[in-house]
Amino acid sequence: MAPRFHDLKVASIERQTPEAVAIAFEIPADQAEAFAFTPGQYLTLATDIDGTEARRSYSICSAPGDPYLRVGVKKVADGRFSTFVNDVLSVGDTIRVMPPQGRFTALKGERHDYLLFAAGSGITPMLSIARTVLAHEPESTITLVYGNRSTETIMFLEELNDLKDRHMGRFTLIHLLSRETQDVELLNGRIDAGRVGELASGGLIEPAAMDGVFLCGPGEMIDAVSGALETMGVERDRIRFERFTPSGEAPAPRKASKAAREAVQDGVAIEVVVDGVRRSFSMQDADGTVLDAAHKAGIELPYSCAGGMCCTCRCRVVEGQSEMAVNFSLEPWEVEAGFTLACQTRPTAKKLVLDFDAA
Repeated sequence: MAPRFHDLKVASIERQTPEAVAIAFEIPADQAEAFAFTPGQYLTLATDIDGTEARRSYSICSAPGDPYLRVGVKKVADGRFSTFVNDVLSVGDTIRVMPPQGRFTALKGERHDYLLFAAGSGITPMLSIARTVLAHEPESTITLVYGNRSTETIMFLEELNDLKDRHMGRFTLIHLLSRETQDVELLNGRIDAGRVGELASGGLIEPAAMDGVFLCGPGEMIDAVSGALETMGVERDRIRFERFTPSGEAPAPRKASKAAREAVQDGVAIEVVVDGVRRSFSMQDADGTVLDAAHKAGIELPYSCAGGMCCTCRCRVVEGQSEMAVNFSLEPWEVEAGFTLACQTRPTAKKLVLDFDAA
């Protein structure tokens, strides 16, 4: 079933830093099953801002069993949604929330050694993963490398310190600060390929010995650190990541191919299956996407980031051919199996059928 929004009441808003808050939602008893989550997943929030719907995905920072479902939201420059949440949203307000999604989740099994890299608000899924692993895997260990500008910008500082105190020997916390000098020179600067190498050389981390390495932050950080880790002998399948934005060095969205432009000359017949219901519309813009065309036709499809990163609009091509402008989230096996992202999909034939209910 395609995800649907539910109205949830804001139970609390806790100021984490001058630019970030943690929002807690009340989950009605009859929606508890819908909002059950795996640590590392995210929520898609939606609200109307200045008469226009805005959507944004935020990672869950709660652990299963907590009384409320929480997300962390950091205000970003020109961020309509994050500004609304930080400056306008109040306790008692209701906001539209999709059930949890995402595959940036902890490893299965009873004992693992984790290495986590987080930058800024990338700490939110890491906090959920760390709290859950430390509470339920008594033999597992976690090393968290957390990058920020300064001490005052560190989200969930008290909770992280509490975890460190309660799980000494199992939870190692390494703070890197880029605009505040620390006594240890190695801890001054950003999380990048060079710094990862220095941390490894200094014995603070052992990437090749880890069962799983998790990265959450800007795309450029993820690309740089992933490359460094592979150079150190960490297998690609042991590296998991969650991007904030595409890397500045990543390829720009591809222009529509010749096949895509020829396909839309007289219009492409698009069919989508959502919640077992088949809807049809036409697409005529070669530089647009299936999601754009659906919006123009007044048809609601599941989506969140619309940037090829979150997988909310993941669906399967069951008839026809298509291409994607960019893809930051589907694994190679998914693409080979016929999955695509509606927010990036352009048809390359006269008919395209997409199934959003496909597992």
